[in-house]
Amino acid sequence: MSDFFEKVSSQVDPFKKLVSYIPGFGGYVERQNRRDADALLRETVARRFEEQWSRISNLQAELVSNGMIKYVDDVEKAALALRTFIDKIKTAARGYSGLFDAVKINEAELEKIYQFDAAFFDLGDQVKSGIDNLEASMSDEEALPAAIRNVTTLARLAVETFERRSEVVTGSN
Repeated sequence: MSDFFEKVSSQVDPFKKLVSYIPGFGGYVERQNRRDADALLRETVARRFEEQWSRISNLQAELVSNGMIKYVDDVEKAALALRTFIDKIKTAARGYSGLFDAVKINEAELEKIYQFDAAFFDLGDQVKSGIDNLEASMSDEEALPAAIRNVTTLARLAVETFERRSEVVTGSN
């Protein structure tokens, strides 16, 4: 996420830069930049997972078209878990939701949050690979159930990772 923060910080308008010289206001600007960076990061992650959700939805339609209806419910579990993650990450409070005022987040906790954020991109790559495997397994009914379980597990892991990140942000871990 540091790349997102740097991107947002480098785009500070002249007024914010001028006002940042006012004692105490610099911290506000930095908090706001972190919130903006967090929102940008979550939008990016949500878009990547939306692409995978669309793919898995298309695979469901393909299963129906190919008469493989007995697998549709299992694939729906994976699609539902992906949708849950996407909805959670899209609707989470902006930035750290003002928590810098209510909860002091130290550098170690911020580092943990960034590690979770990086994990979202890794999970996105894993979900993509899992769906690639699921797609390749469509013609192999022996391999298909394992491929479906893998994608479902990865999608649930994304939801759990978001929950753990939220616990770090709120200090309830």
